Amino acid sequence: MYALYSALLAFFLLLTLPYWLLQMMRHGKYRAGLRQRFGAVPPALAGRGEKPAIWVHAVSVGEVVASSAVVKALRDKLPSHRVLVSTTTSTGQKLAAQRFGAENVFYFPLDFAFAIRPYLTALRPELVVVAETEFWPNFLRLAKRSGARIAVINCRISDRSLPGYKRLRFWLPRLLGKTLGHVDLFLAQTKEDRQRLMEIGAPEAKIAVAGNLKFDVAPPPLPAIVTSLRDSFRRSGAGPVLVCGSTLDGEEGSLLSAFRNILANHPKAVMILAPRHLERFAEVADLVEKLGFRMWRRSLWGGERWSGEALAGGVFLVDSIGELAVLYSLATVAFVGGSLVPRGGHNILEPALYGVPIVTGNHYENFRDVVNFFASRNAVRIVGLADLPLVFMELIENGGERTRLGRNALAALESQRGTTDRTVAALLQLMDAKAATGQRSGEGSA
Repeated sequence: MYALYSALLAFFLLLTLPYWLLQMMRHGKYRAGLRQRFGAVPPALAGRGEKPAIWVHAVSVGEVVASSAVVKALRDKLPSHRVLVSTTTSTGQKLAAQRFGAENVFYFPLDFAFAIRPYLTALRPELVVVAETEFWPNFLRLAKRSGARIAVINCRISDRSLPGYKRLRFWLPRLLGKTLGHVDLFLAQTKEDRQRLMEIGAPEAKIAVAGNLKFDVAPPPLPAIVTSLRDSFRRSGAGPVLVCGSTLDGEEGSLLSAFRNILANHPKAVMILAPRHLERFAEVADLVEKLGFRMWRRSLWGGERWSGEALAGGVFLVDSIGELAVLYSLATVAFVGGSLVPRGGHNILEPALYGVPIVTGNHYENFRDVVNFFASRNAVRIVGLADLPLVFMELIENGGERTRLGRNALAALESQRGTTDRTVAALLQLMDAKAATGQRSGEGSA
């Protein structure tokens, strides 16, 4: 069964090889950490087997941010252990290195035994913690065989992924069942996620609801770019500030059209526009220029106080990675993208941290529980394309409504905190259970 899966995975990678090569050549994607992905353990990890390890896997930036407090708590409570973090994306790798130290971070191996075994041999993890829903059959099988306990934290099954898991369960029921069976503990975000885990074959006794770790994320320290922009806005009298984050193809045109309406009444308004993917930065810059807007690019700012022309009456393009979350603190109104097109939406908790009014589109399937909860608290505006310009103008003109919406967003977020403590307690209990089992096994053999 696993041999068939590995053969199918290898065939898929060969079939799609031109795509991966094209992405490497055009955008430099997937090139970073290539040797590590194929099983080459970094020297910083290879010689550090003197202490037991905890392996935390966080796919990309969102998972790294959500799991950071868990990693810190595990380090504080288990100083005798090394807590090591793997990521899949280069952006996640960069952020993880900043937060946890480059010597404790590596790229997640491809799901082949030859790539996974060197890491398990070098790290000898007692506990493997997977953020959200990375159910890699070979990895979970080999990690379990190595003696590690396995936990999936902040687990959610989105509307988009559920049908795929159900198809997999229909066509390869033994593979999915065994894969999920290797997991010792699932910590689901919601009761609905718990139900969906059971629908795809996860054992009910192994599932608990702990909440969403993203509610526990604390605002990061404000970097120089925020201070510089705020100072520039103050000196030039710029405002209002519309921050549009994580935008995708098909959204920027509508957002810029709505911003043109704002400029008609507020000629010193500023849009901070942050496309989701770095490979689209040049494309979005071309669109902004083609539509005739004044534009400033984040990449041209070198770290000093902004000394260019006054930042007012135009678009500040965030052609950088990892800065959007703190830029929401500058917003008069925040828009969270990936939601005007059917792509499932993005995380509205980042602007909520700063108590700013939030607008999102009506395609928010990937964050349905968070958005619906906020909507029930009058803490977010959900709009379609036709209503977008009107909602922006209403909020910009109505300071009282902006204040209420932003205050409600912060209150909604704070009401759901505590997931980190519940998650860490469950992980420690899982490790205690492993230690107790090992002790009983040793007594039995004696």
